[in-house]
Amino acid sequence: MPETPHIVSDVMTRTVVAVGRDALFKEIIRTMEQWKVSAMPVLEGEGRVVGVVSEADLLPKEEFRDSDPNLLEQRRRLSDLAKAGAVTAGELMSAPAITVHSDATLAQAARIMAVRRVKRLPVIDDEGMLQGIVSRADLLKVFLRPDEEIEEEVRRTVVSYLFPAFSHAIHVNVHEGVVTLRGHISDTSLISVAVRLVRAVEGVVDVEPHLTGQSAASGAPEKAP
Repeated sequence: MPETPHIVSDVMTRTVVAVGRDALFKEIIRTMEQWKVSAMPVLEGEGRVVGVVSEADLLPKEEFRDSDPNLLEQRRRLSDLAKAGAVTAGELMSAPAITVHSDATLAQAARIMAVRRVKRLPVIDDEGMLQGIVSRADLLKVFLRPDEEIEEEVRRTVVSYLFPAFSHAIHVNVHEGVVTLRGHISDTSLISVAVRLVRAVEGVVDVEPHLTGQSAASGAPEKAP
């Protein structure tokens, strides 16, 4: 079977730039500029994550600096107006923070980012303490796996598992993450299973099955679509 999927702790950044609740507006901007980041976790106590402050949280101060929004806009953008008058990270931050645990799979982390529309997630332990941070770019690192490494895993965990008697006759080729399977098998009903298992291998971009064999139901020769 395919190996255990990569998890967040495999790709996350462990050294994280963060600020405390009482960090002031200009201090936040200076820290972002110094470390070239667009968002930071906000911590309290000995490192518990209570929120995230981003450039989007800071921009209302500039947007409303010399404007006088009408009553309708005030009602529609109460949160932004509050942030325009805020001076500390605790007042500016988006809370509660959208976070992930280090043992979550990369697929789970990607789903959280997509559903919640965020670009990064603080990584916390069971007590809410900061462990690291994972970004969209981190989740894409699995696609940097060498083709040779992907090919070896597909042979070992999919081909040998599904087709032990035919593994020598099945050719696996990987180019730019696209896996091509060629050869003859005894039962073409297993082709869809093979494709699903190959797709589960970390770093696989796509699967092209070119397998021929015999239908288990009809006994007639078949070819993969």
